[in-house]
Amino acid sequence: MRAAGRDIESGLRQLLNEWDPIGVADEARDEYDCMLAPLLQRLRRRADEVEISDFLRYELEDHFTLDPRLSDPERMAAGLTSWWAATGQGHRARRQRPGRSGRHSYRTSGSRSSLRRPSVHSAATKPCRS
Repeated sequence: MRAAGRDIESGLRQLLNEWDPIGVADEARDEYDCMLAPLLQRLRRRADEVEISDFLRYELEDHFTLDPRLSDPERMAAGLTSWWAATGQGHRARRQRPGRSGRHSYRTSGSRSSLRRPSVHSAATKPCRS
């Protein structure tokens, strides 16, 4: 991994550890590493605060079995998007392919169209310890 990539990952890890919704970052500095890759993927493709907040909420509820209202994922999402913009990485994001610009995608099933939300949990996600 290039030095810049390590710096970005290290900065994101620091932000997650400062947020520390479980309260264990002092003992387990890698506790939130499972969220690094999915968050970086979202930030690189310029996901908005709502999508990032949805991901954080999902992780808190589904993975860590916490009440997300106690950890304020919306505030964390706002902080992450601000941090990302400040790193200068935001302008380097790849352009999305046509048809993938929104948070929702349409699929056709027979003659009916339905709206489905993309999964907030990436297959490339490293499992977190809990």
